[in-house]
Amino acid sequence: MPVKPPGKPGPGPAREKGTPGEKAPATGKGTAKKCPICGKPATEASHPFCSERCRDVDLNRWLSNSYAIPGSRDEDEDGA
Repeated sequence: MPVKPPGKPGPGPAREKGTPGEKAPATGKGTAKKCPICGKPATEASHPFCSERCRDVDLNRWLSNSYAIPGSRDEDEDGA
């Protein structure tokens, strides 16, 4: 096997930005995903959220039409 010269770092695993010494929870993918509602690290049990509460908040936002998919409205939406 080739040996890397000292002082020249090779490609390694990507590190997530954060404070030094901060450990991210293991998600099986190598990087920690953040909860889209509160920004805390996501858990495997409630992925991609951090808790059941944040999962319910997101569901409520979808059901109350707080989220909208951007796009232009056509005069005739059925395509005819």
